[in-house]
Amino acid sequence: MSKIKAVCVYCGSSPGHDVAYVEAGERLGRALATSGLTLIYGGGTHGVMGAVARGTLNNGGKVGAIIPRFLTNWETTTDAIKMFEDLTITDTMHERKLRMFERSDAFVALPGGIGTVEEIVEIMTWAQLGQHRKPIVLLNIKGFWAPMMAMLDHIRSAGFLHRDHLLQPIIVDRADDVIPAIVAAAANDRASEHGVSSIIDKM
Repeated sequence: MSKIKAVCVYCGSSPGHDVAYVEAGERLGRALATSGLTLIYGGGTHGVMGAVARGTLNNGGKVGAIIPRFLTNWETTTDAIKMFEDLTITDTMHERKLRMFERSDAFVALPGGIGTVEEIVEIMTWAQLGQHRKPIVLLNIKGFWAPMMAMLDHIRSAGFLHRDHLLQPIIVDRADDVIPAIVAAAANDRASEHGVSSIIDKM
């Protein structure tokens, strides 16, 4: 895995019922900016999505916003979307998700709705299928992702979670812990790759 340069963040276009969700988004955005990492996200300017973008931009960070045309008047506004210098408008949701995947070196899920769940589950599915080894982090604000982890445990115990070693999402409870977790996971992966290469070279 190459060095972490850009982090994809999935989260709700609504603020949710607890201010902690929006606060976590802002803190994560600030952490990305101060770490010199580019935020890749869905381009919304409302809710938790907007908080992450503001937290990044207000602290001098870079944002790559990727949004389908049909959502430009739903998850943002014509005026608000102009704040992004790096803006991609896609024709479909599938293209949006692919662009986000291609541009990112790691993935983080904050609290959000069905779309957020669908996006992070797809990324976990691709990891299980061996299509990528990029770090996956669930920011478990106030236990938001606990039911997801319980569901994964249920799937595992029922015998349907194969290649379990490829599906290892990182769970953190604080926004400030996200970047260190990603960096550590990437370093461990590089060390593992180096070890495999050394073994092959000696054969």
